[in-house]
Amino acid sequence: MIKFVDVSKTYPNGVKALRNINLEIYEGEFVAIIGLSGAGKSTLLRLINKLIESTGGEVFFENESVTKAKGKELINIRRQIGMIFQGFNIVKRMSVLSNVLSGRVAYNPTWKTILGLFPEKDKQIAYRALQRVDILEKVHNRASDLSGGQQQRVAIARALAQEPKLMLADEPVASLDPITTVQVMDYLKKINVEDGITTIANLHHVDLALKYATRIVGVRDGIIVYDVARSGLKREQFFKDVEKVYGRPIHDDELLGDE
Repeated sequence: MIKFVDVSKTYPNGVKALRNINLEIYEGEFVAIIGLSGAGKSTLLRLINKLIESTGGEVFFENESVTKAKGKELINIRRQIGMIFQGFNIVKRMSVLSNVLSGRVAYNPTWKTILGLFPEKDKQIAYRALQRVDILEKVHNRASDLSGGQQQRVAIARALAQEPKLMLADEPVASLDPITTVQVMDYLKKINVEDGITTIANLHHVDLALKYATRIVGVRDGIIVYDVARSGLKREQFFKDVEKVYGRPIHDDELLGDE
């Protein structure tokens, strides 16, 4: 589904975020990207839907070049890729329904979306998306009235409303408490398994990667240094292996502590 071919990214300040990345991600996978802050995880994720431009190489989505895509072609690619952010990125002064309907913007004329004139079909899609993350009862609430965990569930529903083939999650639980973290990760896993939506998530907690992912990719200094399928991977071996990602052992106080 996704292919990186010799992809590099150097920022204007000279920071080399990614160095000649070659990576293939397949339909239906739940891929966890792990690594230290500044390792290049977010850069890698944002190149997939061209939120940022690469400085070398090429990224493909379903055999179409994202790197070269422009105009309507890029809009069509982005429409198939939902994205969830650490900071939720919802409009707090708007209702929950309006936030979720923003996931349907690419399917409607601009003037209609500006006026909030979404067809009934889109509203039904929004209701179903909210139901998938068990927050339909908040549909008419103002987003600012919700807790952090609830706001992230609204963000997931908005991404679901796009009817995407791929879900990108950039540190989706980094700002949440442990109990809410597990709830949000459960929803992402359910969507991956039940809806067949390929999912790529940058995760701060390595034990979450071990629990939820079907494949774990480790990035260090802009280079992929670890890429292993979760099936059959023993917990003890995993924590020994990921020392090459972090350059040191993982300590107990750095884990979420959920089995």
